[in-house]
Amino acid sequence: MAAPKAPTSTGTKIAHGVTIAVLIVLLLLFIAPFILVLINVFKTKGDINSDPLALIGEHGFTLDNFPNAMDKMNFWTVFGNSLIVTVSATLLTVVFSAMAAYVIVRNPGWKVGSLLFAAMVASMVIPFQVLMVPLVSVYGGILDVLNSRVTLILMHVGFSVSLTTFMYHGAIKTNVPAELEEAASIDGCTKWRTFWQIVFPLLKPTTATVAIINAMAFWNDYLLPSLVLGRRELYTIPIATRVFYGTYSTDIGLVMAALLLAMLPILILYLFLQRYVVAGVTSGAVKG
Repeated sequence: MAAPKAPTSTGTKIAHGVTIAVLIVLLLLFIAPFILVLINVFKTKGDINSDPLALIGEHGFTLDNFPNAMDKMNFWTVFGNSLIVTVSATLLTVVFSAMAAYVIVRNPGWKVGSLLFAAMVASMVIPFQVLMVPLVSVYGGILDVLNSRVTLILMHVGFSVSLTTFMYHGAIKTNVPAELEEAASIDGCTKWRTFWQIVFPLLKPTTATVAIINAMAFWNDYLLPSLVLGRRELYTIPIATRVFYGTYSTDIGLVMAALLLAMLPILILYLFLQRYVVAGVTSGAVKG
């Protein structure tokens, strides 16, 4: 007969209750901006300015902000630009980083690989703002390759490949046993086929994590696209939202509608891949 469980002490219950209360407060603080967007997106400009915390404005519920915002920012064009840039840059970053990390991990005696990996890690501490002026001077003034989606995509890949390679490096080194690859080699599998059919599928949690991190960064980035893209037909969503900000006034309702339209695609992506995030972040941890 199993022994009865010991009763939970009052102190443990109090600590548990305090923990839950603190987590609820933190949750409300984190989602407060999103709640404000949801509340105000269905109000007129006057209602938002008069009482932004009210659930329903004096003029009632309105959907006019959405079509007006989409028309003013040329939504489908900028949405397509953001989609092309984000998907292309994310795929290239994942592919190049995974292959680079695999080569570095499986060739520990290769000094060039070790130096390249060390340079990647060191580059992560350099702020982007330090590179802004040289970036525009070289690529715009000398090479004249700005105002191009391809340039923006390649720049996104260049700035994100270091962190992604670092994460893949830890995941491969910790979670992918070399014995699997040795067995595949004995069966006549080439290195290329071994990587794509054996190693890369085992990196699914890490791939999902870096895909979310990079896709969110590319989709929401304002600074780099504003430096690279000068023509309006190439604008991404973050740049296009600045049409709502005037010198003397801003239509907050249209801004809220544009923000909600911009965050929905990346929110949907996160909901689909969220189960892999924690596993992907911890997959590169060193096991004791």
